Amino acid sequence: MSEKITAIVEEIKALSLLEVKELTDALKETFGVEAIAVAGGAGAAAAAEPVEEKTEFDVVLAGLADPKAKIKVIKVVREITGLGLADAKAAVENAPTTLKEAASKEDAQALKEKVEAVGGKVELK
Repeated sequence: MSEKITAIVEEIKALSLLEVKELTDALKETFGVEAIAVAGGAGAAAAAEPVEEKTEFDVVLAGLADPKAKIKVIKVVREITGLGLADAKAAVENAPTTLKEAASKEDAQALKEKVEAVGGKVELK
């Protein structure tokens, strides 16, 4: 590394986090750079990659929030999955159980709310 670059790096190391943010904003404005991440003010810069938003979720019955609600949860599990009574009961008793795979965000959230409303615990994965 050249002396000039080494000197700049040393200057950046001495900056406070607020100053590093100001420097980052100035570099973005001056050079049109969209994403510069500075790790803890140490001067290590890397381009940030966009984060993909998850679009499909598995709805998993984690258990019962209220053991007294077991029958209500079994009824909702039957409704969601189309399982018979014995299979739905086994699914509730052997939780965690996947109730629906690859559901859209809206559908998964609706199913979660439906199960939790009757006393079940649900995780979206």
